[in-house]
Amino acid sequence: MQMRPYAIKTPGDEIMQNQTRLLHRQPAKSYKTAVGCDGVYLIDNDGNRYLDACGGAAVSCLGHGHPKIIAAIKEQLDNLAFAHTSFFSNEPAEALAEFLIKRSPWTSGRAVFVSGGSEAIEAALKITRQIHLERGDPKRYRYIARHLSYHGTTLGALAIGGHAARRAPYLPLIEGGIAGQAISHIEPCYAYRHQRDGETGEAYGRRAAHALEAEILRVGPENVAAFVAETVVGATAGVVSAAPGYFKEIRRICDQYGVFLILDEVMSGMGRTGTLFACEQEGIEPDMIAIAKGLAAGYQPIGAVLIREDLARAVIEGSGALAHGHTYMAHATACAAAMAVQNVIEDENLLDNVVTQGDRLAGQLRARFGNNPHVGDIRQRGLFLGLELVEDRTSKTPFPAQAGLAERIKSAAMAEGLICYPASGAHDGEKGDHILLAPPYLIEPHHLDIIVDRLESSLDAALKDIKDLDYGPPA
Repeated sequence: MQMRPYAIKTPGDEIMQNQTRLLHRQPAKSYKTAVGCDGVYLIDNDGNRYLDACGGAAVSCLGHGHPKIIAAIKEQLDNLAFAHTSFFSNEPAEALAEFLIKRSPWTSGRAVFVSGGSEAIEAALKITRQIHLERGDPKRYRYIARHLSYHGTTLGALAIGGHAARRAPYLPLIEGGIAGQAISHIEPCYAYRHQRDGETGEAYGRRAAHALEAEILRVGPENVAAFVAETVVGATAGVVSAAPGYFKEIRRICDQYGVFLILDEVMSGMGRTGTLFACEQEGIEPDMIAIAKGLAAGYQPIGAVLIREDLARAVIEGSGALAHGHTYMAHATACAAAMAVQNVIEDENLLDNVVTQGDRLAGQLRARFGNNPHVGDIRQRGLFLGLELVEDRTSKTPFPAQAGLAERIKSAAMAEGLICYPASGAHDGEKGDHILLAPPYLIEPHHLDIIVDRLESSLDAALKDIKDLDYGPPA
């Protein structure tokens, strides 16, 4: 099996197997070493500066080296770094839970803090199952998710995800076990690819949502535990928002059949789309929300599952024990960092800047790339933006997977001093390239000019690089 999405080599890559003891994401590539930072910039060991236009993977929402966050972490370390949650609670975790739940769609609920997005999804799946057991509904063990989704790299999160290339190496594990009997997938709500000519957005949203009802009926409503979806699809398709009314219809269907709605806001939550929770803009209340990335902005590793209070009460008043745990749950230093990040965002009204600068950047991208024959779609929610790239704009035909266009843009952008997030598989899980942008919430207008200029030259360079490339037989 050729693991193409993870192994595209571009000019300038060097073998470095004898230069490191790290098993890098792409072991045959030569990596610069990041040694410093300056706000929206990262600095390598040669003194080169890179404007971080994607926050790594939509993580660094306050940029790098923010003094208030660093001070909060140092203060917490002076008091308490870690205490295992089987023995103690801690003040930062309690404060963070209170902060998040008060601002959640329900204002009453519970938080479970873990170490990242994959763990948050795993926790949501397991807690959902436990709640059904506590409520005397043991037949509910099936989960429904969507194709072209991404929910994490652990086996449970990978199984619930619907990205073909990421799942492929592990199919014997997940289809023979977790996913074989418990998980199924429906089509995504993806207007650029699936809305019919003459169909209104609202009509498409209803049609896409009814795929969930059809799948619930197929597997038996009494067997379905939850539906899992990204509020805004991030890494696998490049900032795909649902059609108008889609999530309201999804909520209605879930309520009708007693199915929990778990929203994955690991990438899109914590202000990335202009509101603290992306689902606020959909006008719905999910049953659980998974968050991570922007929660602590990369200053510490942390994720969380937020749970509606009445569902949490099923555990509290039932067995009284959460049948799930991690060593670093509710880590005091990580929670202190997250609390500091959220306070900065709120105290400095940075979500207003997310909306203002997001709209400005979207306008600049459309002005620069709106007529580009290889930019099929430009999508935006707040400071969350995606450009879908196509070989033919009229037919929306993607570039062959073997061309590795997104990776080539990434390499060209790095050479230009720009960091953007490349991904492939937006069309069918294998083909289809896009570039994702997720700049820090404190980005300024002059930074946007740099992003657009450098992205344009990077796209031009990558397209020139593959113009005469012999793609060979399909991978």
